[in-house]
Amino acid sequence: MKTIFKAAIISLSTLAAVMPASAQKKYDAGANDTEIKIGQTMPFSGPASSFATIAKVEAAYFKKINDEGGINGRKINLIQYDDAYSPPKTIEQVRRLVEGDEVLLTFQVLGTASNAAVQKYLNTKKVPQLFAATGASRFTDPTDFPWTMGFNPNYQTEGRIYANYILQNLPNAKIGILYQNDDLGRDYVAGLKAGLGSKASMIVAEASYETTEPTIDSQIVRLKSAGADLLFDASTPKFAAQAIKKAADLGWKPVHIIDINASSVGAVLQPAGLENSKGVISVSYIKDPLDPTWKDDAGLKSYLAFMKRYYPEGDANSYFNTYGYSVAQLLVEVLKRCGDNLTRENVLKQAASMKGVAPELYLPGISVNTSSADYRVNKQLQMVKFNGERYELFGPIIEDSANASN
Repeated sequence: MKTIFKAAIISLSTLAAVMPASAQKKYDAGANDTEIKIGQTMPFSGPASSFATIAKVEAAYFKKINDEGGINGRKINLIQYDDAYSPPKTIEQVRRLVEGDEVLLTFQVLGTASNAAVQKYLNTKKVPQLFAATGASRFTDPTDFPWTMGFNPNYQTEGRIYANYILQNLPNAKIGILYQNDDLGRDYVAGLKAGLGSKASMIVAEASYETTEPTIDSQIVRLKSAGADLLFDASTPKFAAQAIKKAADLGWKPVHIIDINASSVGAVLQPAGLENSKGVISVSYIKDPLDPTWKDDAGLKSYLAFMKRYYPEGDANSYFNTYGYSVAQLLVEVLKRCGDNLTRENVLKQAASMKGVAPELYLPGISVNTSSADYRVNKQLQMVKFNGERYELFGPIIEDSANASN
């Protein structure tokens, strides 16, 4: 009997030795051998519903991944709820995702106010708030919010990059600043001033506006009167379009820099007048499908084939869709790196240890590099200038190498 018992023990030991992979699998809520549950809120309705296409292209991309066998044999289960761009609704829906659906992580919750509303909750629960669709600096702060990682270029980072460009190319400029009086505008201005450093005296005037104001005409008149010959425009689409049009009406032709959020051709430059918008400068990090430079690019061809098959009703030329496609690819890369350790802690660890990762629509030379001390996903950008029809890339890739916590 003892001999049989010993043999059984040896057999079990041998079985354990030849099945290490199974023994090493680790899961938190939202993951198992067959699926990975991901939660998302997006404005499918309400004043920002134009952003909903981002969620749709991401869902389509994950369907493509599932059709190809999933991630390490597991299918992505993306659970999406409408928050109507309303922070109280975001709170309600994110709680539902975490406590009801028990998702492994939240992904691409959109909007600064929406993300701010759930940031403390998700950090307390230790649920990754991954690749949040906002660029406010509070979402790249691993010290105070270690479970939150924003995706969009950090507004302060972008501001410093514009300062770098101005110092190198327009060192004698007289800068007038138009900014939205909220976290978005203030972060941009802080970044610009930090980048200018001792040359911040180049700023001759500043004018803020509230989002409730019907127009910013008086602010533009004030900046022109101050003698500014460079307009730094840290605003959102509606007001950026007004600024371009009002400057043209006044016959004022400053160098006009607009932030990436307000750089849309369809939502900003067309309403302002394409002729009025000629020469507008901004930044980019993603290939433009309309740019003939990329007509033979393998990444763009792959994207266009994907859109035709999985999201034919979507506009393949839309920046929102190239954006959604890119961030979805990045999440897939993170989850692949997790292997069989699908814990929330490991998801965050992998997201915070990317080196030279480049989604296929990223501009050549631009990649994602993160660390446990630097949560900024996109800190390399290239300048673009509008030629009256489309943006043209110019100059080198500029990287923000400032302190990672800003």
